[in-house]
Amino acid sequence: MSQPFRNRMRRVAPSVVTALAICAGMAALRMTLAHNIEAALCFVLLAVVLDAADGRLARHLGAQSAFGAELDSLADFFNFGIVPGIILYTSLYRGSACDSIGWLAVLMLAVCCALRLARFNVSAKETASGQNKNTCFAGVPAPALASLALMPVFVRLSGWHSIDLPLAGAVFVMAVSLLAISPFATISVKHVRIGGRRLPFVLSAMAGLVVCLTLYPWPTLIVGNCLYMLSLPFSYLSDHKHTKALRDIHAHSADRG
Repeated sequence: MSQPFRNRMRRVAPSVVTALAICAGMAALRMTLAHNIEAALCFVLLAVVLDAADGRLARHLGAQSAFGAELDSLADFFNFGIVPGIILYTSLYRGSACDSIGWLAVLMLAVCCALRLARFNVSAKETASGQNKNTCFAGVPAPALASLALMPVFVRLSGWHSIDLPLAGAVFVMAVSLLAISPFATISVKHVRIGGRRLPFVLSAMAGLVVCLTLYPWPTLIVGNCLYMLSLPFSYLSDHKHTKALRDIHAHSADRG
């Protein structure tokens, strides 16, 4: 295998993974239309895994490109803005008394996901030029947005029909959608470095998560969503402290100058 061919394959590999994520999203839509909601959600989770993998792969291979970034953004909008909305509307609201409010929640989810990704693309370009470097996201990222928005579906599949409140679920989806476009700082896993003594612990935690998702998928996702929401105040305080420290450093530098 020639070196130029290997170089081309290295550049293309992350985009292939992104294309597979789009295929997973399409499969989720097909399962939704076939009223197989559990299978549809499994494909959405597969899209989340592939979305994390393509970025890691691109950074590992040194194959980051503007084309790959745009393709990834389009895939995220489809997989985490459109597909979860269709799943929500089809499984909870279509033909019900809350049809209109459910559709409004779905529209807000799609629009806010698009706005959040557009803002992320702009901030990524500014970071590449040396501006606005930070270790946190502004607003809930698209994969987390999809997981949070699907919480009412997870609750229904878990068998907790006693708290199956469609109107409350629609309001929750709207609130989560607005949180995605807020300036609220959230944890950025892209800046997490795993290695050294933490590696065995992280691998054990990941293995435990896989087991829990296999045996109790919907309660596990509900607990994961709750833990993520509980982490938001801590990420906000951490980002506020980081920003204040940078401001103090700049002010001290200006005084010395």
